Amino acid sequence: MRLLHTSDWHLGQSLHNFERHYEHQRFLDWLLDAIVAEQADVLLIAGDIYDNANPSSASQKQLYRFLRIAKERAPHLNLIIIAGNHDSPGRLDAPGPLLEAHGTRVIGAVQRNADGEIDVESLVLPLTGRSGAVEAWCLAVPFLRPGDVPRVATEDGADPYLAGIATLYQQAFALALSKRQDGQAIVAMGHCHMVDGQMSNDSERRIVIGGTEMLPAGIFDPAIAYAALGHLHLAQNVGKQEHIRYSGSPLPLSFAEVNYAHQILRIDLDGPVLREIVPVPVPRAVELLRVPSKPAPLTQVLEELAALSPPDAPVEQQPYLEVRVLLEQPEPGLRARIEAALDGKPVRLAKIETSTAARASSIDKEVMTLDQLEKLKPDDIFRQLYQQRFGNEAPADQLSAFAELMLP
Repeated sequence: MRLLHTSDWHLGQSLHNFERHYEHQRFLDWLLDAIVAEQADVLLIAGDIYDNANPSSASQKQLYRFLRIAKERAPHLNLIIIAGNHDSPGRLDAPGPLLEAHGTRVIGAVQRNADGEIDVESLVLPLTGRSGAVEAWCLAVPFLRPGDVPRVATEDGADPYLAGIATLYQQAFALALSKRQDGQAIVAMGHCHMVDGQMSNDSERRIVIGGTEMLPAGIFDPAIAYAALGHLHLAQNVGKQEHIRYSGSPLPLSFAEVNYAHQILRIDLDGPVLREIVPVPVPRAVELLRVPSKPAPLTQVLEELAALSPPDAPVEQQPYLEVRVLLEQPEPGLRARIEAALDGKPVRLAKIETSTAARASSIDKEVMTLDQLEKLKPDDIFRQLYQQRFGNEAPADQLSAFAELMLP
């Protein structure tokens, strides 16, 4: 059996106010071709289908059009979708009965029965081969919120939320094990942050403040042939476990991801065991440029911008540009000077990132009490922040201008 693993599409995402419908459509069209070319039996989409819980009608239409064409081009294909932390579980579940009639199974929320018990049966799905026979079982576990997991008595200060997640995976695995027949594999899906997972701070929403959501690889039983994960945008395996993988996002969702190798993963099962994992690179429809490669003084930045000569292209194909400026002092008219240097060039200015070489001030190094904060006056805060950013005292004219702004 051959599986394709993808996640974190974030349909509807915009990059610094530039909508990305064109790029997402290019990816979806490519994925349709890949399903056929790779002769896939299963497509696993491990959460964050949409960028937010209230996606636009255009984004929803993109998804449903993809699902329809995928089944037309590969009628035998198993399509499994789980919700991520960006998704609305109810919104994903709503068309579930209709989608299931056309071969797509969606797990948005953890369901409970009339007694309030978790319906584990709904999380364990059969995967059929081209003959129609069941060849594997999938633990399709969506992003789990505290109210979604069993209540577990814990000892030694263990987190009940994490213990509940581990228990739910154990229950789902035990059920799959009871259903499995000789020669059938068990695979798992999850949308979560695993211990030691590398994240992109610019585009990944921390699930729980403080990192208490991080799960150990041990939640997946060793008998699970493959675990298809979503949430982290950098493609990576978990610890030293080659069979527990994040596929990563199919396109860069921030400039921090410009050097990521975006891909989907091809997983081949040989009966109940994993045979091979192969990354399949996703072509990038629109380039992301960072000029300069490292922050530099404004004069150097303007020179490099003037030297830019990207090829002409329709607007939706023009590169996104992040300009990185190293400042020694405030620079009035910074954006106007950058825009003038880019005049007529087929690029889209998405972001101007400013930084300084100034040392961090004591406001960074000390944790202030509420009483200390209360005693600070607005001009004190202005002085400290100016010192922090530029490494010297705020000029008198700027202090005067700030005082004027603060007048009632």
